[in-house]
Amino acid sequence: MPGTYTFGVLAAVLAFTVVALVLTVSPGPDTVVVLRTTITSGRRAGFLAGFGVNLGCYAWGVATALGLTALLAASDIAYTAVRIAGVAYLMWLGARALWNTRPGVRSATPGEPEEPATAAGTAVSARALAAMRTGFVTNLLNPKVGVIYMTLLPQFVPHDVPVLPATLLLVTVHNLLGMAWFALVVLAAHVMRGGLTRPSVRRRMERLTGLVFIGFGIRLAAESG
Repeated sequence: MPGTYTFGVLAAVLAFTVVALVLTVSPGPDTVVVLRTTITSGRRAGFLAGFGVNLGCYAWGVATALGLTALLAASDIAYTAVRIAGVAYLMWLGARALWNTRPGVRSATPGEPEEPATAAGTAVSARALAAMRTGFVTNLLNPKVGVIYMTLLPQFVPHDVPVLPATLLLVTVHNLLGMAWFALVVLAAHVMRGGLTRPSVRRRMERLTGLVFIGFGIRLAAESG
């Protein structure tokens, strides 16, 4: 019956919302990327980094609905390949952050071009794309997201409901929670940014975030899949 069908979908969404909220506020590379991007490049870049993370979640959601994440989890070779790529990227983010702490070097958004653009509009667009790309790649190269989606999302898809639309609905719920969380992170980081005008303070923050990225990379490398 339509009423029972609608109630089942709503119940599934509400149950998933509770679980997704816990996942959203759990510390991870995505939050660190948004935090660092906001501190180094401002609120707009921070929101774009969060948007990039959301695009990565949608990519994982589609892969889950199509059964691709199950193949990733079942194949040691595929999982290891994605994990190694993720480890390398996190290490690169960490090393770049540490490299930017050298005296006289301006901190930059991960992935931002070294040379300044000739036009202000081009420079802003380059920074925006770099921030969004960093959020997207950080999320997409984390195989843990795919495994979590594979094990979690199917449990909340009601029977007799098209899998792809239902999965994307759940991912949208997760992303809405994520954007709310990232908004809090961005606003808090923007407030902190005012106290980071001194180069010495900013360098210490860069060192900290660089070490955090490297720590996430080491943890990901140590996992067996």
